[in-house]
Amino acid sequence: MRKIKEVIVVEGRYDKNTLAQVVDATVVTLGGFSVFNDREKLAFLRRLAEKQGLIVLTDSDGAGFVIRNYLKGALPKEQVKQAYIPDIRGKERRKRAPGREGKLGVEGMRPDVLLEALRRCGATFLDGTEETEPPKAPITKADLFELGLTGGPDSAAKRRALLKRLDLPERLTANGLLEALNLLYDPESLRRELECL
Repeated sequence: MRKIKEVIVVEGRYDKNTLAQVVDATVVTLGGFSVFNDREKLAFLRRLAEKQGLIVLTDSDGAGFVIRNYLKGALPKEQVKQAYIPDIRGKERRKRAPGREGKLGVEGMRPDVLLEALRRCGATFLDGTEETEPPKAPITKADLFELGLTGGPDSAAKRRALLKRLDLPERLTANGLLEALNLLYDPESLRRELECL
């Protein structure tokens, strides 16, 4: 079991139960949309972000992105990391039918997929097994434009293809994509990745 420094924020208790089997970390549940009206919970999350840092790990469906975007606006950006699970079709074992969008949520993800999502977002693993890399040049919005991922007639299709190749959620915005790409690539390695599309 991997030990993680940051506090991981998930939508509900089943997500928390799944993560408890994969990582040794503090996991806080939001209670779904109830976080929108819970000032105490938001204040608590701000304190946790300041003290340990936060990782937001929501489902890749529309509801998960609504919650994620709310937290992006409510919490200090420099203290919050965004972990994304891929779009995988299916249903969780405890449910009779798949969700409205037919995607697995955090609770339905395999342990290796969750660990990869946490690694990609820059989680701080405290067991000494992660190698530290030298800082890389950031990817900018100008790079996305130059690479045809924004501002062009087929940009949306190219972004969708890249998101699928990288196992990132299809609902990721251009800004979300930029954030995720900066965790994974530098401008040169991204160019090489796009050549494979």
